[in-house]
Amino acid sequence: MDRRAFLKAGSLAAAGLAGTTMAHAAEPEVWMNMTQKELDAAYTQSVYAANWAQVSRRYALTSAWTRRLLGEPERIPYGRQMVEALDLFRAGEGRAPVHIFIHGGAWKSGTARDYSFVAAPFVQAGIACVLPDFSSVEDADGDLGYLAGQLRRLVRFVYASADSLGLDRDRLYISGHSSGAHLTAVLLATDWTQYGLPATVLKGGMCCSGMYNLKPVRLSCRSSYVHITDEIEEALSPQRHVDRLNAPLLLVRGSLETPEFIRQTDDFARACRAGGRSVQTLVLEEYNHFEVLEPLGNPCSELARATLKLMGG
Repeated sequence: MDRRAFLKAGSLAAAGLAGTTMAHAAEPEVWMNMTQKELDAAYTQSVYAANWAQVSRRYALTSAWTRRLLGEPERIPYGRQMVEALDLFRAGEGRAPVHIFIHGGAWKSGTARDYSFVAAPFVQAGIACVLPDFSSVEDADGDLGYLAGQLRRLVRFVYASADSLGLDRDRLYISGHSSGAHLTAVLLATDWTQYGLPATVLKGGMCCSGMYNLKPVRLSCRSSYVHITDEIEEALSPQRHVDRLNAPLLLVRGSLETPEFIRQTDDFARACRAGGRSVQTLVLEEYNHFEVLEPLGNPCSELARATLKLMGG
């Protein structure tokens, strides 16, 4: 049995999904051809990634090594809340272009410090790296709009403070993973003129393994802690607002993602192309949802090189 079959079989068996075909007819379909149990599993990435805990520990270990290599980042507040602060990894002297990375964690967990490892290839290429912290959606009464608002303030702060921070406000790029990729796409589909910034304030974005249509998310088990109203679903589903995308986009996923995370990326790419937007896709073979981000910390990897190329590197 190869790795793909082994991981899938083990994960599905652990979730009680193996052999559900016969029972499927007796259960109603809640999204496309999925039952509630199948949809919930498709939005619980650990069901399809049995090694998620080990990968998360690797994030922490590699991040600690990165901080030893690059030095501790500067901690800078960008808002009034204690959580509204960013880690800044500088890239030498002069006004450096900026890579903003939005971490994942199902909108409710994770910190910037857990993801320091993504900074290394950018700093080595002369690009400053900004990793913000922001609220858990559970601390915001389930309101994703609150998180989007925080990160819009972050972009405004970086743009407005660029001179004092030694950054180039005209070369701001952004990326994110998982729920952070969703928030990244929300920022890329924002009408920045409403916030006093140029419409093209973000020059490019990389979204890795994200969600871009909140309808199925709303129907899934995630609704137990994320309160998605009709208004939130419409406003924060980037796939419905491709007309607002003003920057080149790189959409990335692993080949071992859950069915919904595969579909979300592929559907968003099709919507972008249909809308005449500049979009490229990258599928990393034999990577699951958690593993797929790790190559971003390796300057020789296909993912890091594609992201740097997006930034003109």
